[in-house]
Amino acid sequence: MSEQGQLSNNSANSEEGDAAGVPGGKPQAPSQTQNAAPTNKQPASRQTNLQRIQQKKQAVLAFPYNKKLLKLAIYSKCQSENCICTGWKKTDPNMQEPTFTDPCRCEHPLEMHISHLRSKTEDELNRLLRMVVDIDNMGTAMSREENIETKKVYTYLFHLLRKCILTLDTPVVESSLGQPPFEKPCIHKAITNLLVYKFSHLAQQEWKTMYEVARILLHCLNTWEFPSPSSQKHIVSPEEATVYKMEHMRWLVFCNVPTFCDSLKHYDTTMVFGRTLLRAVFKYMRKQIMDQFNRERDKMPQERRVMLLTHFPPFLNTLDEEIYAQDSPIWDPDFKQGPPQHFQNLFEAGKNKTNAKRGASDLDAKAGKTGDVPSRETKRRRAQDEQFEDIPMETVAQIIATIDDPNYMTGPDLIFSENAPATDEAPKLLEKRKVIEMHVIGNSLTETVSKQTMLWFIGLQNVFSLQLPRMPIEYITQLLFDPKHRTIALIKENRPIGGICFRPFETQGFTEIVFCAVTFSEQIKGYGTHLMNHLKDYHIRKGILHFLTFADENAIGYFERQGFSKDIKLNRSIYQGYIKDYEGATLMHCELNPKIIYTEFTSVVRRQKKFVKQLIYQQQRNVSKVHPGLTFFKEGVKSIPIESIPGLQETGWKPAARATRGAQQLEESQDIDVLADMLKSVLQAVKSHEDSWPFRLPVDKNDVPDYYDHIKYPMDLKTMADRLKSRYYVSRRLFIADMMRIFRNCKIYNSPETEYYQCAVNLQQYFQTKMKEVGLWDK
Repeated sequence: MSEQGQLSNNSANSEEGDAAGVPGGKPQAPSQTQNAAPTNKQPASRQTNLQRIQQKKQAVLAFPYNKKLLKLAIYSKCQSENCICTGWKKTDPNMQEPTFTDPCRCEHPLEMHISHLRSKTEDELNRLLRMVVDIDNMGTAMSREENIETKKVYTYLFHLLRKCILTLDTPVVESSLGQPPFEKPCIHKAITNLLVYKFSHLAQQEWKTMYEVARILLHCLNTWEFPSPSSQKHIVSPEEATVYKMEHMRWLVFCNVPTFCDSLKHYDTTMVFGRTLLRAVFKYMRKQIMDQFNRERDKMPQERRVMLLTHFPPFLNTLDEEIYAQDSPIWDPDFKQGPPQHFQNLFEAGKNKTNAKRGASDLDAKAGKTGDVPSRETKRRRAQDEQFEDIPMETVAQIIATIDDPNYMTGPDLIFSENAPATDEAPKLLEKRKVIEMHVIGNSLTETVSKQTMLWFIGLQNVFSLQLPRMPIEYITQLLFDPKHRTIALIKENRPIGGICFRPFETQGFTEIVFCAVTFSEQIKGYGTHLMNHLKDYHIRKGILHFLTFADENAIGYFERQGFSKDIKLNRSIYQGYIKDYEGATLMHCELNPKIIYTEFTSVVRRQKKFVKQLIYQQQRNVSKVHPGLTFFKEGVKSIPIESIPGLQETGWKPAARATRGAQQLEESQDIDVLADMLKSVLQAVKSHEDSWPFRLPVDKNDVPDYYDHIKYPMDLKTMADRLKSRYYVSRRLFIADMMRIFRNCKIYNSPETEYYQCAVNLQQYFQTKMKEVGLWDK
């Protein structure tokens, strides 16, 4: 009998039989009620089958030690010399419970099939047993699959798993299919590029809607069951058929089968495939998605129905154009474009001058745009902050070198030095010294949970029950040990002294914080803030940027200090039905900024604060000098311009802005296309000017070897044209800042008597004139 036939008989006669079988070997997409996205199969069937598979694995892993060995003997090679038997097979069909002395058809006892396993750890045996369950399921899938192409893939993976149990190896697919990722950029990156490329001009709420639509599409692509090549009737050319056949096999091996056979590494479809697969399936899949949306429209909440039936089709139309366009930029691996307008940093013009990768200015950017219409305070700040000059690098270097030197302190810092540590400074030092540790732990029904983790769970149960007396201990235990929940534990002297229990909802993009507590004797030491900062950094790495929690009256203050607010910015449809309401508690929300490292945030902000104060003191020293009195009036002059008063401009004073009609309208407008057209006309005029020739292209390093030693942030008219085309200039301030940098760089590098210097002076005057003509210059 062939090896395959033997395995089929063994799997059919296994104790669990087909209870965990996979219909056709094809898992179905998740339930729509859970993920709010359509699927092309019956969701209940898929969920039921996956649950059965996990239940079977859990049952097998719970076997006694000897029973595990007996189970593995069926798939293990006989260790007798010169024996080629690849699995123990009973000689008596009526045998009920085999023993280690029972003979195999190869005439050797069962013990010879597992003798090499007795030295293995329990974790290794459990790994092999998971593959055994996967082999059983793969055998069921093979027997039920009717499509020949798919059946070949199942057969290949069946033999791969079978071989890995014989050799005790980890299954790795090595074939002509290649290894993921198969194409760059991937689908996920291209759709992200599409959001920026086509929708960045939208107002904040509209852009968020398109973002949610994109998330739904990505979820559909990751959970959809793509049709076999033979059923794709719309593929007519042999070349297209060959390409799709390869893509479909890759999808089966790396994305589809691992959803029910987790011995194989699973990849999300959108992260490893690119334009090729999307081109092959998009039109077919698009029709099925919209058909299912329309069938289930009456079951959807009103907001969801509007999003899926009103906003989803235009998004698909736009994506369709970019998929089949010859030169679409979203498929460029080096695609770069500024983020949407409402995420623009208010200090974008000077961002390249700082070396800090993440800082407070990112928070200011969000604070400055809380809605579609700028507030009066925002407009006032814009007018006051109309400053384009960068701080000289020499000044920056000088301040950084002396910022903490007492000999250079001035003003209040000289007496009241800011040496008081931040709230989380002490815990950070203790963590650095290994006095405390942070661990994210979770229970599992399929993986072995270590004894240490279980001890930490029990300790956390005591902490939460003591610190949260109004919460029933049964409820705490239920959620703490639930495999869907995770806990970040604060460990000191190998015992938990605090923690935050949370449940992530990856498909919805948020996490619910369930319990948060620190043992009484360790409170008021900054541990609560340090725990929350670690939790924020953990979620940013996972791509989840929203926290929700129900806080009682005693916890509201703590959560507010951690950045939570009672103003819920998430759409209710995103979390409704996912989290449980608590009577007498207040729902609070925290949105994370992915540019911030929260465990380093306080130290970064404190250092920035010191820097700004030193800069202010330095500026004060520069202008604190006595100027001679005015003598104009003695000479008969009745009035003088205010800017001619000696020393006034050195203080930073500027004439009051004269808001022209065009500029005022622009401040009120959110239409980036109108602004782009106005800036384009100015840029074209500047490029056509006779004195623009030195600035039309970047300076060639071969022609001027030392130029970039002196000019750290170069700029030229070609770069500005590229930025204008990519919609980088979402405000006139950014455009003016780049143009002024061209002139400033020229004046820094060249002496006043040179031709280049004079070109910069002439072109700067011309530029200001053109900006005034279109109403964009109010200086």
